[in-house]
Amino acid sequence: MARRGGGQTYGFPIYCASWLPLSHILTPPPSSSEEKEKKEDAAAADASDDSPDPPPPPPQMAALGGGGGEGRSGVPNALVVAALDSAGEPALDPEPVLRMGTEEQVPYRMAVHPRGDGVLCAFPNGCRLFRWESPQGERPHNLALRADREALTELTDAGLQLAVSFSGEGSILATGGEDGHLRVFKWPSMDSILEEPDTKTSVKDLTFSSDEHFLAVNRSSGPCRVWDLKSSESVANLPREAGEIFGFCRFSNQTDNSQILFITAMQGDYGKIISWNTTSWTRIGSNKITHEAISAFAVSPDCTLLAIGTIEGSIIVLSSKNMRVLVTVKKAHLGIITTLAFSEDSRTLLSTSFDSTARVTSIGSPKRHGISIWPMILVIILAILVKKGNLSKFLLSAEHRKLQAFPV
Repeated sequence: MARRGGGQTYGFPIYCASWLPLSHILTPPPSSSEEKEKKEDAAAADASDDSPDPPPPPPQMAALGGGGGEGRSGVPNALVVAALDSAGEPALDPEPVLRMGTEEQVPYRMAVHPRGDGVLCAFPNGCRLFRWESPQGERPHNLALRADREALTELTDAGLQLAVSFSGEGSILATGGEDGHLRVFKWPSMDSILEEPDTKTSVKDLTFSSDEHFLAVNRSSGPCRVWDLKSSESVANLPREAGEIFGFCRFSNQTDNSQILFITAMQGDYGKIISWNTTSWTRIGSNKITHEAISAFAVSPDCTLLAIGTIEGSIIVLSSKNMRVLVTVKKAHLGIITTLAFSEDSRTLLSTSFDSTARVTSIGSPKRHGISIWPMILVIILAILVKKGNLSKFLLSAEHRKLQAFPV
């Protein structure tokens, strides 16, 4: 597979993607009691010696889905798992760890279970679940997927789901259909929590709060509706202002343990991010971000960063605290950005596009999350100088250099 403009190509338009929770997928090799005792004895004997470094952790991996759709276009429909190649500039490896064809069905949406239960894919006719098969051992290149024909019978013929998501702990599944049907289930029992048919709109996006208390749902028209998952009742309808069209929604935790709800919207020529208080459900902020239409949105796991992708292929990363732009990548892709996903450590951003590319953008820098390290270094230096009584000499030397540079 070839590189294109900083991204890796996999031979098909990519509609959906997600990082994988490898710690919940890989199976450690078994060890007998005798082997365990030998290891403990060896560890005790080598306690005074330099022990060898532990093996490096497996590389991060991402699942990608997409294809050419039905018919004989020559473009395959597939699920691909690719490892992050951290040598040099971060990028996905050109050789996939796993590639599985999905026949004439293209996976349009994807939800990876956070505790390793598999990958849920939304196809034009309904949803299917693919289970991980990992031979015993921690070698990630042995990963495989198999279709679970007995799972998700409630969604097998439900039609195209435009939004699919597991809650943070993986105990709830929510899907929203092109036909407007919202379904929320307990996982893995698939007992219904709530259901809302709506033939007049389509579900565009949905998101769980981190405590699994609320579910926010955006539709193709109307307000953003917030559901209380404990009572299965609607608790808020967040209204649009004149000319606004809601897009994506994501909950985010704050430093004081409160939560905030971010909603993207288009209003005229601007793409904006709106902030909502999750206690009073009132609008508390609105920031114009871009003149390009927003096609993807993500919040980092540490909740300090927001990222938007546009129909022009650009990426913008912002501080969630003050909406200051930290990273801009113009024309990161040649086509519409379809998915954005932050890595678990919030330091890298995965983006995919109709142009068949998957790109990894590094967020880490000396100005980590927009906070410069140089003021902190200066404070440390001044504290050392004060302690040693050399601050006055330092200031006099600085004044002398200034006079030499700008004589009166």
